[in-house]
This record gives sequence, structure tokens and C-alpha cells, in this order.
Amino acid sequence: MKFTVAKSALLEGLQAVQNIVGMRSTLPILSNVLVSAEKKGLWLTTTDLDVSVRCGVDADVSKSGSSTLPVRRLASIVRELPDSTIEVEIDDKDIAVVQCNSSHFKIIGLSEDEFPPTAKADGKYTYHIEQGVFKEMLAMTQYAASTDETRYVLNGVLLSFKEGKLTVVATDGRRLALAEREIEFPAESETDMLLPTKAVNELQHTLGDEGEIKIFAKENQILFEFGKVLISSKLIDGTYPNYRQVIPAQCEEHLTIERESLLTALKRVSLVMTDRSTATKLTFADNKVTIVLNTPEVGEARETIPIKYSGKELSVAFNPEYMMDPLRNMSEDEVFLELTDELSPGVIKCSIPFLYVLMPMRVE
Repeated sequence: MKFTVAKSALLEGLQAVQNIVGMRSTLPILSNVLVSAEKKGLWLTTTDLDVSVRCGVDADVSKSGSSTLPVRRLASIVRELPDSTIEVEIDDKDIAVVQCNSSHFKIIGLSEDEFPPTAKADGKYTYHIEQGVFKEMLAMTQYAASTDETRYVLNGVLLSFKEGKLTVVATDGRRLALAEREIEFPAESETDMLLPTKAVNELQHTLGDEGEIKIFAKENQILFEFGKVLISSKLIDGTYPNYRQVIPAQCEEHLTIERESLLTALKRVSLVMTDRSTATKLTFADNKVTIVLNTPEVGEARETIPIKYSGKELSVAFNPEYMMDPLRNMSEDEVFLELTDELSPGVIKCSIPFLYVLMPMRVE
């Protein structure tokens, strides 16, 4: 196999695929990238057996073939090479010679025969959505997914294709984030799929802001194709809880807050927080909210910011980190907070189809 490629193109491709490769893979081949040189160009593929990433790279191929090379080592070498054309030649013993101007490297690889088979871009159902829209939906929800491995079914996000809408949901039992958009797909292709967090992170890393993404649904597997990238992932096996049940049907009090002001105030009071179980008390009164965080071993922080509110005085305690998570991932200037009392969940909304349900904390 022999090809020449621009340093920038090869480095971009390696950076797109190397994220899912663990530092200590159980199988040596899983630390490698499959390099496939074809007449149409170069393809780079990595996998951890659950998630696979394939990326196309423009290259001038003079001799086709396939082999595997240690991806992190190769990326480190390419990163330090001059901004020029790189010539790569890999022999029958999977030894690669990398040449760029006066730089010369020899890298020992492994046979492609050991590399796990990868999925093709097809499926029982296909869905189309804009990359930027899908990326935003994942960003606005994925932080609420559970990290508790005993609650395996919550260790990812739900992709629900129902009634002409894509609904993306994540919850850990204490909060729930939901984003929704209308998309077109046949009624017979309605389905729910549980996407693992690792696949979500990889999509967040590689998705662009423009262009279309195709989503292919297979049995126990999902594939995402966009640009020259193909990501495939196993699905979480299980039934997602009925998330609609935890969304309050209605709340008594409604208020409007400037998002950045609330986020900044919560960041400041959190400076005296000692652990994630600390509660922040918010007291809502006539057109203002007072935010107080008290920790016996450190002290107290207090902030007051203006809001649009004319209801009864109401105090409720929330986990400050959980309150800040949706605010960090929104772009809207204003958010709407809906409350009932100190024991009922609060709901954060914005101008786009999104809601965030947060359970209150009990404080002495």
C-alpha cells in the first residue's frame, strides 16, 4: 500500500477517529487504526467493539491495500511533521514508512485480518436531520444521563422517533432533559432507540454545524453518516422509563430570568460549595430572586438578581450544578422557570422545544 496525503488532511482524519481508542485496550488491535487505501481515497477506522468511527481522507493512492497502525502514536508523529505532503508506504509485513521532507519514521503495525468487522451505512429505517440541529439536541440533553452503572438503561440518551418528531431525552432519576424537533419519516418507522453515552460523546466531537446527517436504524445497532464520517454504535438493551410521567402537567408560578445572569450568580455562590450534595436555596419575591448557598465548614454566599415575577413569595432548594447544566448548554437570552411549591419539581423552558425537570432538595 502506498499513498501521499496532505498533513492537515491526515491529521484531521486521525483526530476524528482516535477519541474512542482507550489508553489501555484489552486487545492490541483495538489500539490501532485501520488504514484502507482505495482508488477513491483513504479511509481511517477505529473501534472499541461497541462504537466504531470511519472517516474519509482525500489522498493520492498509487497502490491500494489495508493495514493497521497504532493510532495515537501515528497522530503524534503526524502532528509534529512539517506542513507539507506526507508519503506513506506499508509493506506486506505491516511495517509503515512515513516520509515528510527530511523526516523519516518506521512504524510497526498489525495485520488487518485481526481488525473487527465494521458496519455498512444501511438499515431497516433511515432518518434525515440537520447536523447542527441534532448536535444542539444532544448538547441540551446528554449531561442529564446517569453515570450509575447499576442503572444501565439510563446510561445514555433516548432517541424517540414518534408522531413526526424526534424527541431526545436523558435522565438520572433526579433531573430530566428533553429536546424535540419535527422531522419527516414514515409512520411505519416509528421507534425508540437507547444511544450509549460514549456514542453521544463521539457525535458531539465530530458533528458539524451544517449539512445533513443520515441515521440508520438496525436491530441492536444505529449508524450515523455525515460528510465523510460514519459512526456506528451498539444500542442499550432495555426499556426506557415513562419519562412523560415526571413532567408536571401544570405549575402555579411562572417567572422569566435572564439566562446569563442566573448562570453567573449560581457560579459565584457555588464557590463556597464543598460537595455535589450541597443545596442552593432560591427565594422568589416581587421581581427578584435571592440565591443563598451555605456550607458550615466554609461560610455563606448570597446573590440577588432581577427577574420578571409578580406571584407569591416562594422558596425552593436545588442542586446548583444541576441548575447550571442546562443554562450552560442554551443559547437563548431568557429562560422560563415554572414552580409550584418547595416540594414539587421545577421546570426550566426556553423559546425552542426544550424542557428540563429538576427535583428539589430538602434542606433543614
